[in-house]
Amino acid sequence: MSDVLQLVEARLITALGEPDARAAVTFVGTDRIEVLRFRDESDVIRYATLGMSDHPMTSPTAAVADPLRGPRAELVLTVRTGGSGPDLSVLDEVLRPLAVLAASPQVEGVVVTPGASLDLGGPLWPGAPFTSVLVAEPGGLVEDLELLEPMEPVRFLPMLPMTTNEAAWKRVHGAGALQDRWLRYGTDLRDPARPGVPLSG
Repeated sequence: MSDVLQLVEARLITALGEPDARAAVTFVGTDRIEVLRFRDESDVIRYATLGMSDHPMTSPTAAVADPLRGPRAELVLTVRTGGSGPDLSVLDEVLRPLAVLAASPQVEGVVVTPGASLDLGGPLWPGAPFTSVLVAEPGGLVEDLELLEPMEPVRFLPMLPMTTNEAAWKRVHGAGALQDRWLRYGTDLRDPARPGVPLSG
């Protein structure tokens, strides 16, 4: 594990506690991506990627990829268990979709930034009503990790699951408008069985 990833894992453990499970996924032509699972004393589970931040993200239009400069990030998804939602074994199927998203900067030259939509190409986990995620602002759950210059800080980006209709509405009205609507209706974005927010009126 690189020095950067050791620091990233330490920051995750400081913020979220020791992971109780982890899985690794390797895609052709990419470095290994791990997904760590954290459980707190309540029914909240967090999945965090580890590996995406090892290299800075580079725009596909850049002539040469800078090995040091450029934004770095890891992804964090928070869900609740219990209630009418899926059990933990089903939720854990999110590991591979999250790893795919974390590998997208290496595979597709995607620069993942707050406000962006990331399409999963299928359900977030089996039976999930969510097929894409909204990238939220970092700094709340896990603080940015400063690195030695000229490297940029590692930002821990929350992933907010979106239904197909919410994703389509967001493309028209923007991320801020969708987040305002979620807030207006008191949407619990951690509920894995939540319905889509009302999008009219």
